[in-house]
Amino acid sequence: MTVPFIPFAEGEKLLDWIALTEALDAGHRLPRAQIDDIFLYRDPDTLLNRAAWIDGMGLAVKSATVFPGNPGKGRPMVNGAVTLFDDKTGALEALVDFHLVTKWKTAGDSLCAARKLARPDSREILIVGAGTVGHSLRQAYGAAFPDARFTVWNRTVSNAEKMAAAFPGMRVATDLEAAVRAADIVTSATMSTEPVLHGDWFRPGQHIDLIGAYRPDMREADDEAMRRARVFVDSYDTTVGHIGEIRIPLETGAIARDDLIADYYAPDRFARMSDDEITLFKNGGGAHLDLMTSRYILNQWRQHRA
Repeated sequence: MTVPFIPFAEGEKLLDWIALTEALDAGHRLPRAQIDDIFLYRDPDTLLNRAAWIDGMGLAVKSATVFPGNPGKGRPMVNGAVTLFDDKTGALEALVDFHLVTKWKTAGDSLCAARKLARPDSREILIVGAGTVGHSLRQAYGAAFPDARFTVWNRTVSNAEKMAAAFPGMRVATDLEAAVRAADIVTSATMSTEPVLHGDWFRPGQHIDLIGAYRPDMREADDEAMRRARVFVDSYDTTVGHIGEIRIPLETGAIARDDLIADYYAPDRFARMSDDEITLFKNGGGAHLDLMTSRYILNQWRQHRA
């Protein structure tokens, strides 16, 4: 049997944001994933391997090469693929484009949480960060909140204006505090190591979605944000000791471990309890989510090819 390679453009045509969140929910009803990361370095280049195994779903290895010198040669800096293996036999099942999996995993993770934690009547959505992930968030949130009005804020206003031009009706904010105060949902995808969102700006009923921080020294929201909100994560295993958003306030005592309400593996607790509470979600994006997303992509590919 020929092992399929699923490229970006052909694969994306088959996907649906709401169906992906349902696939993520189904994946979290299986046993908790085993995960591990391996980094190899040849200065300034990096090979990252992220592996996950979910009993009943199979195995995945997401490999990414990061070669900073490539753009100067007219080549992409990041390349890679996800390798999927059968759960029962370990046989190779598919190769999936790295960028396809990353896009849908990242935004889908946040959308999955928002469908549980944000108020269904949310109408004002602020995207903080006008990069590649910001564009994906606009697509994902638009699927679940079709009547919402979107605003984008970015440090470089011209980049926010370019993003707004790509999505008719999107507005550009120049005052971040005012934009946060006006939003029902704030979704942030920056590369900041210092908080850009302040808990003093939050108001009752909001949902805050944090995506950008992925290293121990990175965070997008300050201590007051963590104290004022009910805090959720996608996985304790990939956030608590690994990402500054959670790790730093835990180490300083700004919050306690018990202040982390739930991850996806506790669906009964992963929910908004009242209309006026502030919910905050940290998107950690672990390899198990790459596996769940890749499996969803492969299933859609097979159905289309049948």
